[in-house]
Amino acid sequence: MREALVSSTRVALTRVALPAALLAGLSAMAQDAAPVVAVTPEATINTGDTAWVLLGAAMVMMMTPALAFFYGGLVRRKNVLSILMQCFMVLCLISVQWVLFGYSLAFGPDVHGLIGNLEWFGLNGVGAAPSSYAPTIPHTAFMAFQMMFAVITPALIVGAFAERMKFGPFCILMLLWSTLVYDPVAHWVWGGGFLGAGKMGALDFAGGTVVHINAGIAALAAALVLGKRQGYPHVMSPPHSLPLAVLGAGLLWFGWFGFNAASALSANGLAANAFVVTHTAAAVAGITWALLDWLMHKKPTTLGMITGVVAGLVAITPAAGFVTPMGAMGIGAGAALFPWMAVTYMKVKFGYDDSLDAFGVHGIGGIWGALATGLWATKSVNPAGADGLFYGNPMQFLIQIKATAITLVFSFVVTVVLFKVVDMVCSLRVSEHEERVGLDLTQHKEAGYTVIS
Repeated sequence: MREALVSSTRVALTRVALPAALLAGLSAMAQDAAPVVAVTPEATINTGDTAWVLLGAAMVMMMTPALAFFYGGLVRRKNVLSILMQCFMVLCLISVQWVLFGYSLAFGPDVHGLIGNLEWFGLNGVGAAPSSYAPTIPHTAFMAFQMMFAVITPALIVGAFAERMKFGPFCILMLLWSTLVYDPVAHWVWGGGFLGAGKMGALDFAGGTVVHINAGIAALAAALVLGKRQGYPHVMSPPHSLPLAVLGAGLLWFGWFGFNAASALSANGLAANAFVVTHTAAAVAGITWALLDWLMHKKPTTLGMITGVVAGLVAITPAAGFVTPMGAMGIGAGAALFPWMAVTYMKVKFGYDDSLDAFGVHGIGGIWGALATGLWATKSVNPAGADGLFYGNPMQFLIQIKATAITLVFSFVVTVVLFKVVDMVCSLRVSEHEERVGLDLTQHKEAGYTVIS
């Protein structure tokens, strides 16, 4: 298995999960004073791979401020700073959590396929030598890259409860959710847990299950627990600045190349394929959403097009290292259709207030992307992956369904429990007066814009 790991396709396999044999070896070393994670001498570090992954980490880090601008442009002007503050607090808070214990829980030596242990607390034993996850880059580079995924995932949930949550309880919830939901799911899929390679065999190249399904269904849970904004759905809450939202969407698109292509963990052909299919799916989804608006509502909209692009990026994420450009076109078309239906009709029918469509785009788009990976995946792109239904392997599609269902149930249930417990301890929702005034002034004593009389 180690020879396969060090082959040209090793990086894709390690992004799915650790081989079972290596897990056993790591567990056996758990009693050492310092964990031994290097599998090759430091001299084998590839500078090109290292530079690419560090650049990818920087690009993914930028996606959280980009998300802040995207979400910030979509809320009313009295709440724009609250969105920016929430996203930046997540960036800081979860980065510290990751260094202290989050990385060890998600990627540390496996405990019964469920979670990592705390041997790497404070990054003990995580240094300049390569690791079993990425044999050609420093372990710290892999850790830093994964940190940015851990940061943006809880930030996505912000879109569901925008304009109505107190800031203090928000900070508590983000820390708890990252520790009790994100870290376990990341371990299940990528860190040697029961969903990944060598176990169930679910494919998730860059976070369709770990990031988007996980955060998307948590967003729905949050919206249901918090309830609707005042006046919803009868009082209109149009975006206060579509140009800001477009800027955010453009920066997200740029950062997503790091999100997906750098998930190859090497500067190689697999990274190039992930880059191409990421762009292709986003472009197809943007066009498709605009056409749907044009056909059904008589006008294509800017908001619709950028939402479609983001949905396409969401859906291609789990498949980026496993599908061809033609497969990416199919995924992109579905990524517009299904979230468009969720945002346009399903939310209206069921009446939940997902403020900025975090569930509609990331939840529904992530579900489609995970299932579509089981349709279009092919070993011709990645021999370390698997063929999907359209390439003669219906079992992979069933595996994707099962992994999706497990993640949906786990994330939804734990998120509901966390929100309700925190709400009992310290009320989550701002008062009616504070909501009318806006969270910028009532939570932060600041205003996003100066009104000149």
